Amino acid sequence: MATQLDLQEQEQLDALKAFWQQYGNLITWTLVLVLGAFAAWNGWNYWQRRQGLQASGLFDALDRAAQSGDIALTGRAFDDLKSRYPHTGFAEQGGLEAAKLQFEKGQVDAAEASLGWVAQNAAEDEYRSIARLRLAAVLASAKKYDAALKELDGATSPAFAALVADRRGDVLALAGKPAEARAAYEAAWKAMSDKVTYRHLIEAKLTALGAAPAASAAAAPEAAQ
Repeated sequence: MATQLDLQEQEQLDALKAFWQQYGNLITWTLVLVLGAFAAWNGWNYWQRRQGLQASGLFDALDRAAQSGDIALTGRAFDDLKSRYPHTGFAEQGGLEAAKLQFEKGQVDAAEASLGWVAQNAAEDEYRSIARLRLAAVLASAKKYDAALKELDGATSPAFAALVADRRGDVLALAGKPAEARAAYEAAWKAMSDKVTYRHLIEAKLTALGAAPAASAAAAPEAAQ
C-alpha cells in the first residue's frame, strides 16, 4: 500500500514538474507583470497625492501674496507652480490669480504671459476659455484688437458662449466697429438666460448702440404686417 501511494505521489510530482517546465516561465512573468503593475499603480497614486499636496501649499502661498498685493512673490509662486506642477488645477488657478494682480498693478505684459500660459496649458476647456476671455480684455485694453479677437476664437467651451460673444462685442466696439459689435451683443443677449442678471448689462450696451432688444422685438411683428 505504501508503495502504491509513493508511486502516486511520484506521478503527481512528475506531472507538476512537467507542468512547471512548460508553463513556469509564463506564470513567473505574469506574476511579475501583475505585481509590477500593482506597485506602479500604488506609486502613481502616492505621487499624485504628494504632487497635489505640494501644489496646494504653493497655491496657498500665491493666494496669500496676491491678497496682500505682493506682486513679486505672487509671480515667483506662479513660476514655481507652472514649472513644478504644470498639470494640476492649482497651476491653472494660480495663473488666473497672478494675472489679475499683474494687470491691476500695470504689468500688462506679465498678465498677458500668465493668461497665455493658462490658455495653452490648462487641462480643462473651461479654464482655457476663462483665460482667453480675460486675455482678450487685457489685449483690448492695449488696443491689440485683432489679437483679442483671435483669443476669443479659441474660447470654445459651450458654457461660455454668451460671455465670449459679449466680450467680442466689447472688443469690436473699442475697435470702432459698431455694426459688428451690435451683432455680437445681440448674439450674446440671445444666448444668455433671462434669469442671469448680467443680461441686463448686455441690453444696456445694445441700447447705447440704438438696438434695444425690447424695441427690436416690438418692431418685428409690425414689419411682418
